[in-house]
Amino acid sequence: MKAMEDQVVQEEPGYQDDEVNLWLIEKYNVADIKKLKTVGICTIKGIQMTTRRALCNVKGLSEAKVDKIKEAANKLIEPGFLTAFEYSEKRKMVFHITTGSQEFDKLLGGGIESMAITESCNSLPGPNGYTGGKIIFIDTENTFRPDRLRDIADRFNLDHDAVLDNVLYARAYTSEHQMELLDYVAAKFHEEAGIFKLLIIDSIMALFRVDFSGRGELAERQQKLAQMLSRLQKISEEYNVAVFVTNQMTADPGATMTFQADPKKPIGGHILAHASTTRISLRKGRGELRIAKIYDSPEMPENEATFAITAGGIGDAKE
Repeated sequence: MKAMEDQVVQEEPGYQDDEVNLWLIEKYNVADIKKLKTVGICTIKGIQMTTRRALCNVKGLSEAKVDKIKEAANKLIEPGFLTAFEYSEKRKMVFHITTGSQEFDKLLGGGIESMAITESCNSLPGPNGYTGGKIIFIDTENTFRPDRLRDIADRFNLDHDAVLDNVLYARAYTSEHQMELLDYVAAKFHEEAGIFKLLIIDSIMALFRVDFSGRGELAERQQKLAQMLSRLQKISEEYNVAVFVTNQMTADPGATMTFQADPKKPIGGHILAHASTTRISLRKGRGELRIAKIYDSPEMPENEATFAITAGGIGDAKE
């Protein structure tokens, strides 16, 4: 152990200089760092992204220990500002994952973006330096079917077993379980740094609607949802992965009063709206055709794209 502590930790693929491995502060207390890792906090960046209150909730960590861990972490990572130019250089790490449709990719500015949450796929090599990677799929509605991956593999002439081995699947049964799975996700992203590229949650709100019912529990639901979305955003930035979540629509009782063209809106309220970097609304067209529309985005203009859902996954619509 002593020899390992004395080693200089090498940068892992996809990590910035400030995303230092926790071994650098294990000289302080190995046992306490292991406690952090059990809840998915595996990097100095992860400590910086976690409040003292949340750290104190980790079993076995006292307030005094948390203060020392925070102090040690702050000595290794400066919380200072960057110039816009420096931040633009950091943004060059961002990659895009193709949806399988050129028109859909164009709508998204190149595909599903890393270090961001895309609300609304297959993980394949694409533009902007993305060379493929593994996926984690969290299923909240028991809709995941491995056979669909085999059909997609056939379309791209890929080995069935290799494709299925590159997708890590988990079934979430409650909103609490869904949150607990994110601890495992963070640990896995750290364990195989730079290998996992995409996290999918289908769907983000289904279990919250079941676990919290009525207006009396709405405030608690939104608070728990905000905590989960904050964790997702931090994970996407800490490990440079793309996060893609599906959502459901509901009737908007105020739409008729404002003469909106579409009387439906995504569930989750302002909490989900503000947490999602890019929001896409999907609607059915003729046959296998689907229309995607940018619902909200910090950089892409409001626009639409038509694509098709086929046996081989998402593709371009045929004239």
